[in-house]
Amino acid sequence: MGRTMDMISRSQDVLFVLIGAILVLAMHSGFAFLELGTVRRKNQVNALVKILVDFAVSTIAYFFIGYFLSYGLHFYQGAGQLVTNNGYDLVKFFFLLTFAAAIPAIISGGIAERARFYPQLAATFLLVGFVYPLFEGIAWNNNFGIQAWLEERYGAPFHDFAGSVVVHAVGGWVALIAVILMGPRRGRYHRHGGVAAHPPSSIPFLALGAWILTVGWFGFNVMSAQTLSGISGLVAVNSLMAMVGGTLSALIVGRNDPGFVHNGPLAGLVAVCAGSDVMHPGGALLLGVCAGSLFVAMFTLTQNRWKIDDVLGVWPLHGLCGALGGIAAGVLGLEELGGLGKVAFMSQLLGTALAITIALTGGFVVYAVLKKFVGLRLDPEQEFTGADLTLHKVSASPENESGW
Repeated sequence: MGRTMDMISRSQDVLFVLIGAILVLAMHSGFAFLELGTVRRKNQVNALVKILVDFAVSTIAYFFIGYFLSYGLHFYQGAGQLVTNNGYDLVKFFFLLTFAAAIPAIISGGIAERARFYPQLAATFLLVGFVYPLFEGIAWNNNFGIQAWLEERYGAPFHDFAGSVVVHAVGGWVALIAVILMGPRRGRYHRHGGVAAHPPSSIPFLALGAWILTVGWFGFNVMSAQTLSGISGLVAVNSLMAMVGGTLSALIVGRNDPGFVHNGPLAGLVAVCAGSDVMHPGGALLLGVCAGSLFVAMFTLTQNRWKIDDVLGVWPLHGLCGALGGIAAGVLGLEELGGLGKVAFMSQLLGTALAITIALTGGFVVYAVLKKFVGLRLDPEQEFTGADLTLHKVSASPENESGW
């Protein structure tokens, strides 16, 4: 009887994690449609192709290299050994792969409309195979003894339940390096200081992408428990409250702009990932409000004042809101503020700073080397024509809209 119950429990965990992996896999279509709706029509096909092929390359890199570097596990054994415990280790790999593959999906939105196709695929392989696993292993597998040192020094290790820092901050800060090294789209900024507007090509597609991401995010966060027995309704409600807070603050601060409104919930969800299992729902709502406001303010500043052509605003959305969430978990998760405790502000601050350092260093090495030896961006004529016709020989609509 006990053995039968154990088998049922293992099977339930496999199904639980598999459903989570499928939900996060679906989020990648959200990344695609969010980018498709934001870029100009001559680059819509490219947005769809990039996200799908990036996921495929990420799978190869993570399967053969990244997963081993993070967790010391590999798949060089017979299928009979791989299906131990109903294949739980396999679906866990699938689930964590969908997180790793979010790194190039995030970057894709920042460098949209001017990136060469195959150099970016090479960057994807290097980032998912080598750079991302470095911090993932530190945060989620206690590699190099850093977590033990933080716990001994400050009373708690670095806490990131669902990836505010491990996934989003790392992806966002790598994207910042890629955007800067690639340079702005031609014609985006004028010599006399003016800014040429490139409005979204399709608000409905942008909204669709945001909605797909928002719904899938509850798998991203809740199912980070990785076992059915570890599931917590607190994570679900905190995710909901942060999403709502981000939406409303982006609506107000962004003055009803639909692009900001639909990125607001994403800002809140990015920020709440780290502490969603320890915060009070009121704290999650406050964090969402702060994240939505931060995104709008910094997107406007980077685009118009600093002239950093981050097309989808992935550095403010993922890089800054992810770092905010990682640090905030060390405050809003405290018992004195209604949280569950077992977090420390200094551990969160130092862990987040380490992640940013790894992301900036790794991102610079990868993109600087590729820029020097193969080049990163389309030539002026190709960029004017658009990535769809230049790279894929087809446009998103029957009409030739290369000059749109």
